[in-house]
Amino acid sequence: MTAHTMRSPSRPLLLVAPAAVLIGVFLILPYLNIVVMSLREPATTTPYGSGFSTAGYAKFFADFYYAGALLQTLWIGLLSTLVCFVLGFPLALQIVRASSRWRGLLYGIVLSPLLVGIVVRSYGWTILLGNNGVINRALLDFGVVQTPVPLMYNTFGIVVALSHVFLPFMVLPIMGALQAIDPALEDAARSLGASPRRVFRRVVLPLALPGIQSGAILVFVLAVSAYVTPVLIGGMRIKTMAVIVVETLIDQFQWPLGSALALILSATATLVVVLFMRLTRIRWK
Repeated sequence: MTAHTMRSPSRPLLLVAPAAVLIGVFLILPYLNIVVMSLREPATTTPYGSGFSTAGYAKFFADFYYAGALLQTLWIGLLSTLVCFVLGFPLALQIVRASSRWRGLLYGIVLSPLLVGIVVRSYGWTILLGNNGVINRALLDFGVVQTPVPLMYNTFGIVVALSHVFLPFMVLPIMGALQAIDPALEDAARSLGASPRRVFRRVVLPLALPGIQSGAILVFVLAVSAYVTPVLIGGMRIKTMAVIVVETLIDQFQWPLGSALALILSATATLVVVLFMRLTRIRWK
């Protein structure tokens, strides 16, 4: 084999080809299909008409119901991300700094929710948060409240359930970033007179920012696109964009409008992620 053959530019392309084919077939082509479907003519007796139209996008901008649902979806995603960060960062820090005997146990506890299906987990929260659930039953029996506290069928219940479901996706990236921090950096900061709080704020937190960024993006994207948990916990009273898209596609059988709503949700979430990445990159620098 000659040196020219070994340096042939076609060899790297052949190595990349399988991944490129998979991305094209399972990601790019479906997205292109959704784009084309969103531009089809709406119909009443069939999923779509024969022509092309922008009626789906026009209906979104003409009806504030859809814009309100989009804002509510983004709000739920942001709240879920914030809750996961507040709970996940201390948990990840504790796991990283725990002894080897306890680290495996804590790591298993964090991953344990992923071993249960999302439907089962959501139904578990209905048992806890329902008007006759475990929490309200205990509050009523102890005389803390006189009437059940509304913990379900609202934004609060959805955020609680989503935070439980997606907490591991925040903890794991932060753990990876924290494990990469050299302990000598903290020791050096303390030797120079920095307090533990200042060491955390000026050393640990900035170096953990890549993990925080990755975890926040994962949780936010998963939360705004969640369907099962908002349906079960929200009881169809809280309309997120994912719920409306499924209703439009399956119940109303309006494929162009449903595709347009799905693309608008995807584009908006992408815009939020890009802005977040720019802000955190500036802060990181």
